[in-house]
Amino acid sequence: MPAKLPTRQFGTTDINITRVGFGSWATGGGGWAFGWGPQDDDQSIAAMNRAMDLGVNWIDTAAIYGLGHSEEVVGRLLKQRKGADRPYIFTKCGLVWDPKEPMKDARRILSPASIRRECEASLNRLGVERIDLYQFHWPDEETGTPPEESWRMMVQLQEEGKVRAIGVSNFDVSLLRKIEAIQHVDSLQPPFSLIRRNSAAAEIPWCRANRTGVIVYSPMQAGILTESFSAERAKKMAPDDWRSRSANFQTPNVERNIALRDALIPIARRHNTTVSSVAIAWTLAWPGVTGAIVGARSAEQVDGWIGAATLMLAAEDLDDIALAVQRTGAGSGPTRPASARNVREESGASLEAR
Repeated sequence: MPAKLPTRQFGTTDINITRVGFGSWATGGGGWAFGWGPQDDDQSIAAMNRAMDLGVNWIDTAAIYGLGHSEEVVGRLLKQRKGADRPYIFTKCGLVWDPKEPMKDARRILSPASIRRECEASLNRLGVERIDLYQFHWPDEETGTPPEESWRMMVQLQEEGKVRAIGVSNFDVSLLRKIEAIQHVDSLQPPFSLIRRNSAAAEIPWCRANRTGVIVYSPMQAGILTESFSAERAKKMAPDDWRSRSANFQTPNVERNIALRDALIPIARRHNTTVSSVAIAWTLAWPGVTGAIVGARSAEQVDGWIGAATLMLAAEDLDDIALAVQRTGAGSGPTRPASARNVREESGASLEAR
């Protein structure tokens, strides 16, 4: 049986999720515009199984990851894990690719017909009858479809039983307000890490005020906030690894980011845990954040961050981290949550996000 980890109610839904979930972006492999380079499918499944065995109860994927391949690999996992062992599955739509040009950027399309078509394709690849959380990946930039019209299609899919909960990723407050007026937004998935902190200024507080669940992505900033990362490693990334083109992995940002990572080492030692777990726990210390999406390419990598599922940073830790952010000049956005949350597991009961 899987281990037990504390959970939180996901917004106003009937879903209770662990504080960390498995992100399957890298599971898509290489050969597409935003791939992480080559990835072995069996290793991906081993990593997901390791996370589930340690108590993680949800997987976040997307149709675009590997141009459908990540969902197919997750579908293979679901054939192995049924009943109580089955994780919640979250996926996304709205990025439409050209199979003839896999290295070309996908188009951001949220027309109702495209949303329905993508939903059916994801259901088939995953091998499920219902997706637990279906999300817009990015706002529409191609068709001019009003967000309200796109959202009505999501509501329709929910009413038809094809999806359980509906949410968005990478939406700002103005867009959230527009679709909230149609039907409640169950969740938001924003980028959020010690380096990319801007969501703490507007989107996360809005979600907290409106009881919208928040699952943040890239809490380790695509691997920078891990013990094993180095400037030398950044230079040796595979040609089809999207990070090689990212400003955060280039001078002078990469040096600042690594300096911030190094400042987390004494905090990790204080808690007898890893730098990765500290970085993730920092995102979870912000009121309004329900969970963090964390990727892994092997079972061993899961062991490096699973401690974040139970780690609670103290006020002293948050103060030290805020000072390190200011000293290194890494990233942008608010540097410290207003208050640390004292969340504890009580007899295995679900913990509600505050």
